[in-house]
Amino acid sequence: MIHSLVLDQQIQEYVTDMSLREDDIARELREATLQLGLAGGMLTPPEEAQLLGFLVRLTGAASVVEVGTFTGYGTLAMARAVPAHGQVVTCDLSAEWAGIGRPFWERAGVADRVRLEIGPAVDTLDRLLAEGAAGTVDFAFIDCNKESYADYYERCLELLRPGGLLVVDNVLWSGKVARPGVSDAETDSLRALNAKLRDDDRVELSMLPVFDGVTLAHKRAGTAQAAA
Repeated sequence: MIHSLVLDQQIQEYVTDMSLREDDIARELREATLQLGLAGGMLTPPEEAQLLGFLVRLTGAASVVEVGTFTGYGTLAMARAVPAHGQVVTCDLSAEWAGIGRPFWERAGVADRVRLEIGPAVDTLDRLLAEGAAGTVDFAFIDCNKESYADYYERCLELLRPGGLLVVDNVLWSGKVARPGVSDAETDSLRALNAKLRDDDRVELSMLPVFDGVTLAHKRAGTAQAAA
């Protein structure tokens, strides 16, 4: 039985044409990112960034944590979606890459909603927890180095309020996670995280076979903050 439609180029172009709403600021940031060459491949697809903004608005999120800024294309979408008093705390190791996005955040009038933290994301998340942010974040997005996803997941889940939404990117990893013969640090880490989420009764779960695989994890009310 076929459970989902495989998108060929023609269908993908139709979907983009019928649904993508990318203004000049976002398009110019995307084009600037693609000028980075191979590194530009880390860009959040515009359709996915639009989905992130949609989910932030849908959930009414005012407090967002993003693990993995890159050039801030997804950051821009989420910063536009939070209310004027809202904030996106976004973490990355590269001030150079994140600096590409800042002028575009400013042009969009949302730079004051973005708190950029440069340094290891685990350190940033631990600092937020130490500052008393546990159980206060509405929405979190993980798209960073795959070997550390499990660490990011636990910390983001602790930061999330009950009823908060966590979005995890690249969970299919070009299909490698489903191929038993493929084994490397990134694939094995993602495979282990996927199994962990499947069995984690602290969250309600939906893995979507879109983009490179996106998992939505909704934090249940009344669950313990710490891992079981």
